[in-house]
Amino acid sequence: MEWFLKVVKNYAGFEGRARRKEYWMFILFYLIFDVILAVIENVLGLNNILTGLYGLALLLPSLAVTARRLHDTGRSGWMQLIGLIPLVGWIIMLVFLCQDSQGDNRFGENPKY
Repeated sequence: MEWFLKVVKNYAGFEGRARRKEYWMFILFYLIFDVILAVIENVLGLNNILTGLYGLALLLPSLAVTARRLHDTGRSGWMQLIGLIPLVGWIIMLVFLCQDSQGDNRFGENPKY
């Protein structure tokens, strides 16, 4: 939970680097809260109102943490645009996001140490 809150507090911080743990813990809690909101919507008979607002509220932090994760692997944050390519782009992004941290690079020191 602390990793999720760390990303939300660094709301629009596109600079620097994010470790795999920071990125994947953010994604995990993002999905958990999204499922909880979807269940609440289903019980109350709402039509994607809560999940839509939640997704919109966390759009910028999601883009920022993904950019920082790509920086950690030595890539530009603009590489996120590859994810717009159906299927192939998603697979490439998954590979990029799962790779280990690069040593010190142009985006800063290795956050692992």
